[in-house]
Amino acid sequence: MTEPVSLDESFDCQSCGACCAYSADWPRFSLETDEELDLIPAEYVSADLGGMRCEDDRCLALNGKLGDHVGCKIYAIRPIVCRTCMPGDDECLMAREKHFGKAA
Repeated sequence: MTEPVSLDESFDCQSCGACCAYSADWPRFSLETDEELDLIPAEYVSADLGGMRCEDDRCLALNGKLGDHVGCKIYAIRPIVCRTCMPGDDECLMAREKHFGKAA
């Protein structure tokens, strides 16, 4: 397992977005309370209510162009899986590799 690297300009989430477009199976709800889930607008929740709605593996709450400038439309109320993905961790590196062919 790779140790997370320190946050620097090469891991600027707002110019990346790869983790939010990695897989439609990844942004799953897990430890959220019913109250937390009720805050997420229905148009961003998958049909099976188990996670975020995605189109071609990209979360519909992701706004912008991957690798250029992105932002989450529901950042303040995003699911736990989104909160726990950290710049430079294994999930981040895997998503960056898929979209950009390299980790950074």
